[in-house]
Amino acid sequence: MIYHRPIQIEFNHCDPAGIVFYPRYFEMTNSVVENFFADVLRYPFARITMEEHSGVPTVRIEADFRAPSRLGDRVDFTLEVLRIGASSASFRLRGAVGEELRMQADLTLVWVTPEGRAAPWPEVIRARLTEFKERQA
Repeated sequence: MIYHRPIQIEFNHCDPAGIVFYPRYFEMTNSVVENFFADVLRYPFARITMEEHSGVPTVRIEADFRAPSRLGDRVDFTLEVLRIGASSASFRLRGAVGEELRMQADLTLVWVTPEGRAAPWPEVIRARLTEFKERQA
């Protein structure tokens, strides 16, 4: 199973030429991850940050920009779980319009405590990440 989230390219995503300004892709990938946590893991960022005072910061990101996206495009983002570690997890996100890959990013997130230290994933999150990853195959 792969998680899908379409994002409509708006004026605020674009440079004066009407092409997505590349840092906006990082905002979009964060939105996809945040919605994945809410929709699939049923563990929203609001709970993590506001109730548990913890976090899941991105500690590594590597991105390839393959083709420009323009104002009005509807980019279909997909998310796959690549690896689940003790306190981190790696994901691959792809953004495409039709068959054309526009961008791909590999990210690593880490569970951090209220003190800002890496800690093991809460068991409920680990179990749901594992279940999702197993359904990908």
